[in-house]
Amino acid sequence: MVELDNFKTTLNSYTEPLKEVRDSLDLENKEKRIEELEREMEAPGFWDNAERSQKMMKELSALKGDMEIYDKLLNQKEEIELMIEMGYEENDPAVIPDIQEMLNEFTEDFEHIRIKTLLSGEYDKCGAIVTLHAGAGGTESCDWASMLYRMYLRWAERSGFSTEVLDYLDGEEAGIKSVTFQVNGENAYGYLKSEKGVHRLVRISPFNAAGKRQTSFVSCDVMPDIEEDLDVEINPDDLKIDTYRSSGAGGQHINKTSSAVRITHIPTGIVVQCQNERSQFQNKDKAMQMLKAKLYLLKQQENEKKLQGIQGELTEIGWGNQIRSYVMQPYTMVKDHRTNAETGNVDAVMNGNIDLFMNAYLKWIALGKTKTVD
Repeated sequence: MVELDNFKTTLNSYTEPLKEVRDSLDLENKEKRIEELEREMEAPGFWDNAERSQKMMKELSALKGDMEIYDKLLNQKEEIELMIEMGYEENDPAVIPDIQEMLNEFTEDFEHIRIKTLLSGEYDKCGAIVTLHAGAGGTESCDWASMLYRMYLRWAERSGFSTEVLDYLDGEEAGIKSVTFQVNGENAYGYLKSEKGVHRLVRISPFNAAGKRQTSFVSCDVMPDIEEDLDVEINPDDLKIDTYRSSGAGGQHINKTSSAVRITHIPTGIVVQCQNERSQFQNKDKAMQMLKAKLYLLKQQENEKKLQGIQGELTEIGWGNQIRSYVMQPYTMVKDHRTNAETGNVDAVMNGNIDLFMNAYLKWIALGKTKTVD
């Protein structure tokens, strides 16, 4: 049957790419590292140091995850090959839909792991700290910020990441003026770095009685949550530290306290703030961690230029600076202006289905930003 011949040709085309993925994932060395970690875990006193043991468990889980997903691909390929052989032997067209479904799942899983091999940046494996700021436009922009915040929470949930709010400021009438939240999980930063920039919304405003189209802007800043203690010297005289009462949605979103902390680094103008922890000391500690990370990245950019794109340039939250447009009227389209990736399914995007844009961005980066991604 012609269909079986086509299936076989398609499957054979993945032989070399599978080898390339294995090499990119460095699975041979990962197998050795798994053996080392498992030996250490069996040693007496391993659990005495809780912080060290948790880090090693986290590393082991990530390594095994890469091994398992690659093994799954190989098993899928073997099963499809067996089904194709059965189809030839029995000459039964009833197997065609089953093979097609299995092949679709295989290609989807392969694409997922291939994209993961593009996460090779120094901080890609880290968690991420995301900050959304509403641009000019008052209530409309604040509402747009709340929509983007919901989109990212939905994406994180779909992707198996946990989130926690670090700082939250309500809009005056509706929505969010600004929010900073942490996304915890391996490679969270690697994926979310694609979101850094200005996001533009075009729609008929629910806040405009005349029913006119409105354009709104929100900036999204993304930085890696670098857990290790960074060797960054900060002169206390360069810091302006303010404390204030936390404000936000309350309930599940945030613990309302009077111990929120805002730190301004006067020489660079960098501002970080945290209100999620229960004490002023904890909020200050988290804010200082964020400030150190930002200063560290800034220093790396200036001195080595090897981390270009992590901190990025602060641009005006308005026309001409958007990385992506979300159009809801008079037609529906979401388009990334860097990669030209686009979709007409705005509802799916706003419900967190943004992998299309993240994957296109990673491919675009891998191509050296010289061409758009098909």
